Amino acid sequence: MSAESADATAAPAPTDNDAAIVGLSNQIAALGISISEAKAAKQPKEEWDPLLQQMLALKVQYKSISGVDYQAPNTTNTTKKEKVIQEDVASEKNLEKRAKKAAEKAAKEEKKRQQREERERREREKLDKLKDAADANWSHVFGDAPMIQSKFKSEEGSNRWTKIGNLCKEMEGTQVLVRGFLHTSRGVGKGAFVLLRSSLFTVQCVAFEGRKGSEGDDEKSEIPPAMIKYMTGVPSESIVDVYGTVTVPQNPVEGATQSQVEIQVSTFHCVHKATAAMPFQMEDACRPDLVRETDVGAYDHEANQTSSNESGGRVGQETRLDHRWIDLRTPANQSIFRIQSMVCTLFREYLLSQNFIEIHTPKLLSGASEGGADVFTLDYFGKSACLSMSPQLHKQMAAACGGFERVFEIGPVFRAENSNTRRHLCEFTGLDLEMAISEHYDEVLDVLGDLFVYIFDGLREKCATELERVREQHGFDDLLYLKKTLKIDYATGCKLLREAGIEQGDLDDLSTENEKKLGDIVKEKYNTEFFIMDKYPLSVRPFYTMPDPNNPQISNSYDVFIRGQEILSGAQRIHEPELLEERARAWGIDLATIASYVDSFRNGALPHGGGGIGLERVVMLYLGLPNIRKSSMFPRDPRRISP
Repeated sequence: MSAESADATAAPAPTDNDAAIVGLSNQIAALGISISEAKAAKQPKEEWDPLLQQMLALKVQYKSISGVDYQAPNTTNTTKKEKVIQEDVASEKNLEKRAKKAAEKAAKEEKKRQQREERERREREKLDKLKDAADANWSHVFGDAPMIQSKFKSEEGSNRWTKIGNLCKEMEGTQVLVRGFLHTSRGVGKGAFVLLRSSLFTVQCVAFEGRKGSEGDDEKSEIPPAMIKYMTGVPSESIVDVYGTVTVPQNPVEGATQSQVEIQVSTFHCVHKATAAMPFQMEDACRPDLVRETDVGAYDHEANQTSSNESGGRVGQETRLDHRWIDLRTPANQSIFRIQSMVCTLFREYLLSQNFIEIHTPKLLSGASEGGADVFTLDYFGKSACLSMSPQLHKQMAAACGGFERVFEIGPVFRAENSNTRRHLCEFTGLDLEMAISEHYDEVLDVLGDLFVYIFDGLREKCATELERVREQHGFDDLLYLKKTLKIDYATGCKLLREAGIEQGDLDDLSTENEKKLGDIVKEKYNTEFFIMDKYPLSVRPFYTMPDPNNPQISNSYDVFIRGQEILSGAQRIHEPELLEERARAWGIDLATIASYVDSFRNGALPHGGGGIGLERVVMLYLGLPNIRKSSMFPRDPRRISP
């Protein structure tokens, strides 16, 4: 059909008369329904006759405007023009309905906001009144403390404070001063019960109206009624100081880590008051996982936006990350990042004991550190630069060319990969090492195997409390590992997969799915979830990887696995510049882009090898977490660059 014929058959645009016709038609139809219902109910004619007269008058008006008699719907075929008019009017009505609903929703939200602000205002007024009362008579017992501006310090200094985690029943009768977050508070009769939290630990603090404090028998040392109201009125997550006496309750305190003791409050002061409106409640953020998040496939940011009200009292991952400074307060998160810190400590301890030295390499580079394209570029005083995606070049320069022989670094790594998965980040912490070898790259594998066993043993010994706190919320099984690390070659790994009915070629790259399946097979066969696999196909490794001396299709490379996922990739490096250039050309790499890298090996270089470990991934897999964002304090992925 031509454009002209299409225009000719198109329905005319509705006019004001058309809208009037539809309106009259709707009124006539409505009156007809009312008359039919009256007749069906056997009402006398005098009751429905006025409706009939009104309908007849409307029909006359309808004919004067439309030029045709009114015909009831479904009695004849509706004209094309009438259908268009009816659809347009209906569309306008739908738009009006949607606009009305949107306005009603906005009004409800505004009303909620006003109600919330009113609650907060009343709360502030109540606290201000209590504060005024405290200022007048009881400021030494309770109330808002002056802002701490380092104006003075006591003779005892920090020694006068007691850590909540150190409170125990052996301290019964001892007077202590503690500081922490107000986790929860409740009033029962004339008493107040406050759960105070600091890092991983909580203790219950109690006060009862009229009870003597511990500062003597002065009348003002009694707990006044206003203090009970003040204690239960301070918003959750405020910072408070409590001075009191350690007592041993008749029954253990449920919900407190220091369940064998409680503090009988003598004084209670708020150091910093939190806003009454929290984005989520700590009780919700601390709830155990009911359903474990899958650790495979893409990561859906929108699906993880769930608020606590929409998920049965649980907080979505993205909501947590939007307010990470609050989310970090949960015992599980406090533990995760203390464990992460310990991994770095143990990594450093072991390598220092093996005569490694710690170095610090630049993160601003003139080009891609491995000749790749997945880098963040930036302007460097009019020149093109990028953020380092690996300390590869500089750790090789230091160990093999600079003569340090054994080096390691703990530092940031940047990857401009648009990977929205549960195990990738755009910025993470790398644990890198490089070492000279005397005869065989197995020397590197021996160091790596012993290093990880040292880390795993150290975590069990030094982080027992933290591991239990993580387990309480996220639930995981202890990692299975051997004291003598299992090592298999790539061909053996492929054979194990094929024996299990999984297709895998000896020279094909190993997919993420097959890595996980191989991890399950190795666990079943060797009773370990930690192993090293070497001799990867040369075609799937970087150009600087040393080829196997007996098979040019194989390389002297290796990966380290935890729970079926790779956490380290490494190899013996090529230290001969001619071979390095040959391999680069085979990869189609422009030699000009890696000239400084190749040149560093022209003045003498030790045979060497090494690898890079992703700290966040190690912690994630050791703790059985399903998402790497849980083991990154402030994660950066393609969709997130704040807070």
